[in-house]
Amino acid sequence: MELYCTRPGCSRPRNSFAELDDLIVLKRVSQKYCTTCGMPLILRDRYLPGKLLGKGGFGIAVLARDRDTPTMRSCVVKVFRPAGNLTPKQLQIAQNLFAREAEVLEQLGNQHPQIPDLYAYFELTIQNRNSGEEDRFFYLVQEFINGQTLEEELKQKGNFSENEVEDILQEILPVLQFVHEKGTIHRDIKPSNIMRDRQGCLYLLDFGAVKQVTNVPNSESSQKSTGIYSSGFAPPEQITGTQVYPATDLYALAVTCLTLLTARYPEELYDSYNNQWQWRNYVQVNDRLANILDRMLLPAPYQRFASAAEVLAELNSKSAATPIQNQPTKLTIQPLPNPTVSQQASPLAASLPRKKFRLWEVLAGAAFTGFEGGLLLIALRFLPVSAGVSMGLWGMILAGLIFAQNRRVIEKFDLLIISVITLALVWFLLRSQPVGLIIGVPILVGLLAIAITTLFQLIYKVISRFF
Repeated sequence: MELYCTRPGCSRPRNSFAELDDLIVLKRVSQKYCTTCGMPLILRDRYLPGKLLGKGGFGIAVLARDRDTPTMRSCVVKVFRPAGNLTPKQLQIAQNLFAREAEVLEQLGNQHPQIPDLYAYFELTIQNRNSGEEDRFFYLVQEFINGQTLEEELKQKGNFSENEVEDILQEILPVLQFVHEKGTIHRDIKPSNIMRDRQGCLYLLDFGAVKQVTNVPNSESSQKSTGIYSSGFAPPEQITGTQVYPATDLYALAVTCLTLLTARYPEELYDSYNNQWQWRNYVQVNDRLANILDRMLLPAPYQRFASAAEVLAELNSKSAATPIQNQPTKLTIQPLPNPTVSQQASPLAASLPRKKFRLWEVLAGAAFTGFEGGLLLIALRFLPVSAGVSMGLWGMILAGLIFAQNRRVIEKFDLLIISVITLALVWFLLRSQPVGLIIGVPILVGLLAIAITTLFQLIYKVISRFF
């Protein structure tokens, strides 16, 4: 059996103990220690952390087993271990958020079937065998939901249909209504924080960014929000660190829906020049759903729906929702220069299309275009047509290849496959010509294209520093 070390910075956290494969031994053994750092592995004489599930800004999540239950129940152990160098004040705030998550799970999870239950929250003090000082570790144990997050589903199957997105809204909005009625704002709604279990039920996860709200307008706690949010999903009031509302979660839920519908990053759907969401260019949905999403995405909280129940009522209404005139707003949104807690990035699927090409993709595309251009030039030169027609055909084919790359119709291994096929075809047609001409010239042209592209990249970087 493998046990995972929960000490931050352990170089080899995975430990294997063959004797623990025996259930009797596993139930009775008093303790096991990390072979690398000496950290006790059986937490609170009960929880057996076995597999790393994920890492976040405040710690890690590990799949564990509870040996005090008859079935060795699976559970999730969250370990508080913030990344980066935080000030004592930031560290305390982060620790408070972690403790707050435990409180919320205790209050909400045990009352709602679509929020994970809290099993335990405890602190361990372990002596550091290197420094001799005592280290403090904080743990949260919660219900394990066996399934996939919507982010993982998006990776696996691509964009969701409008019916699938409406079903998600129908199931998640009542959960949000329950959370908000308890005086709590989630503040981190996104695809990776909504999970579908094996039976198809959706769960709302990760209450680490949760904020308690109050009805007292002048209360300091109602006016300020810690600078923690997922980039692209947070509305203006959350980014600027001011008061948050139920409408704050509704905005993030709408962005989540757009991401699922289009399989694109929020940054690709938002027109920063006009300060507008331009998602309708990428997907067609019914007018009711489109207008509801547009209203949830309005910049000011008072312009959105006041509650999840209102959204649900509009969604179930027989008449189409009133179209939203999404006028450009003068509001300038700036991230907090010194957020109280490190800003967390949105971990969207790496397989989704990116707006910008990476440098290696640009250079590979230049090499492919140059190589194909050289091959085509040689092939067209021997066709029984005029030079003007040959150059016209050359330009059209080359433009088509460049357009296809820009649209990502052809990319990565497609470039190599097309190059090999084209080379074989030209070689067959012009097999009487010197090999050096057929192979050498395209390679030289490809290298020249890489050199020119690199030069333009350098010039662009230099100019961009001054403008």
